[in-house]
Amino acid sequence: MGRMNFLPYIKAVGTGEKLNRDLTKAEIKDALRKILNKTAAPEQISAFLLGWRVKGESFEELKGSIEVFDEFVTPCAVANSIEFGYPYDGKADNPYLFPLTARYLEPFGIQLSLHGDDLQPAKGGITLKEICTHVPLSENIHYFDRSKYFKELHNLTKIRMTLGIRTPFNTLEKLLNISQSDMAVIGAFHKPFIDKYIQLFKDRYKTLVIIKGNEGTPEIFSKCSIFIAKNSTVEEIKVDPKDFGVEYKKSTRPITLEDSIALTANPSEGLWKLARLNAAVLLFLHGKMETIEKGFESLKENSPTK
Repeated sequence: MGRMNFLPYIKAVGTGEKLNRDLTKAEIKDALRKILNKTAAPEQISAFLLGWRVKGESFEELKGSIEVFDEFVTPCAVANSIEFGYPYDGKADNPYLFPLTARYLEPFGIQLSLHGDDLQPAKGGITLKEICTHVPLSENIHYFDRSKYFKELHNLTKIRMTLGIRTPFNTLEKLLNISQSDMAVIGAFHKPFIDKYIQLFKDRYKTLVIIKGNEGTPEIFSKCSIFIAKNSTVEEIKVDPKDFGVEYKKSTRPITLEDSIALTANPSEGLWKLARLNAAVLLFLHGKMETIEKGFESLKENSPTK
């Protein structure tokens, strides 16, 4: 009976341009609960996700979806933490900086909250989970595996990988407020997603930071814009590593897991400087440094490489 009740939702998003319609908040919440509890058939879930992607998700649909996710997520509060929203389809062109950045932040008592899972569509990059499994992490890094904190979404991995395309889940899953952090940092590559993320997540954190840069990740590798949503305002600042004497060239080909692990486990001086800049930006945004420049110079005197 539950599977028959799901058919109207497939028709709403997958009947065609003239007949497609946005779901009401009550409808999307019912549809998501059926998907997460798998009372809808796998074929129905795939059909809905494909149709939803093609139709385009409305703001009300995304807000309703987040409210449903909150019903399923098992929170684990981490004091003085910053939640980082890495994409679940991984990184293909650059190594992960957070193991190095965390070491610069550790003396300040700042905790890093990270969450990940097995690879999701569609980039095919190296996942956060793979790095957290293979690279030694400092004590101020808290990694949450989705198979434990949100197993219902984790259990959809096979369906999503078989479907093989991005879906609205790629947007929704990046920030789940697991650690009840006051600050969250997320990446975005395309400008429309910046506006979408601000509307979706700004009321869930005291400070929401969006980095418009490489691969849609919350790390700075090159010149970028940073949007800070706080106290009902949005401020934009620009950061260029070259202004700090940081020169970094990304790989000209997708890097392998082995390459990514090696670069993070045995970082070059240039990668350390890039991590120092990322840490300085976070200290500034966290209110612990007056400027990024002062933070960058201060961290030089207390470098974990010494």
